[in-house]
Amino acid sequence: MMRIALLHRTNCRFASDLWRRLATRHGEMSSMSSTDSWAPQHEAIPPFHPFTVDRFAKSLPFVASNRYHSSSTNANESTDTSSTITYSKRPATVAATTIPASSNSNDHRVKLSHLDQGIVHVQLSRPQKLNSLDMPMFESIAESASRLQNDRTVRVVILSGEGRAFCTGLDAKSVALEAGSGALERLLERPSGYGGVEGKGNLAQDVAFLWRQLPVPVIAVLHGMCFGGGMQIALGADFRFSTPDCKLSIMEARWGLIPDMSASVTLRELVRIDVAKELTMTGRIISGLEGEKIGLVTRCVEDPMAEALRVAREIVER
Repeated sequence: MMRIALLHRTNCRFASDLWRRLATRHGEMSSMSSTDSWAPQHEAIPPFHPFTVDRFAKSLPFVASNRYHSSSTNANESTDTSSTITYSKRPATVAATTIPASSNSNDHRVKLSHLDQGIVHVQLSRPQKLNSLDMPMFESIAESASRLQNDRTVRVVILSGEGRAFCTGLDAKSVALEAGSGALERLLERPSGYGGVEGKGNLAQDVAFLWRQLPVPVIAVLHGMCFGGGMQIALGADFRFSTPDCKLSIMEARWGLIPDMSASVTLRELVRIDVAKELTMTGRIISGLEGEKIGLVTRCVEDPMAEALRVAREIVER
């Protein structure tokens, strides 16, 4: 119990420090026009202030994008239907390193597999930590989405998590330990470098919102747990197929944070505004079944991966 209490105290101190940095950064951005920055245009909010959707979410402009390119593909284009590659952590300006999928390096967090018919499977791969978001994971997810943006052989993307959970959100302890090396600054740096010429989001936002900006449908496969940043990543997809017992939560309120990894845009498009406020302010954990009932989840099935593949193939055949 003592160890748990000490870890909780450490995480709370980190959350408070991160929140103060976020509030300060948001305050600095408030003097810019909405075309200058993707940051919320409002006054800085004191630490641990309850998040209100209509105060913060409405300040973020809806980002339109060219969705769903033509279903026809060039006959000269070929897709490797059997290869699996893993993207490595890298700065935005450095070319990615391709390594075998069997590598055990801790710096490699996302597996990408080309399936049949232009279907690509992107798998978060940090199962020993329930796919929580440390800095290499942030970089790898954003890099994967960025690379798929201009791949014309891709028709549908399936996004899932390896192991017992989809993603349990921010690995606060890991990011706190890297704070001295500029981790927080990297998370908030705007633009992150992954959003292309028009990109305005920071790294924390891009890991979720870049999926929404892909020109092809994205299907999130949820199981086990989907908390905090993981939930916001799932909200960036077009469809969310979940197991009935999957645990879902917009958990940032428990850390005194606001869900500004893009949930302030994506959440309010799926559920009623009062439901969005309740989920965000309380950090309540709900099941996949309740998520389906309120519109957070597209469909609950026993095997969401099989359902995702079925729907993906149906889309490709259209």
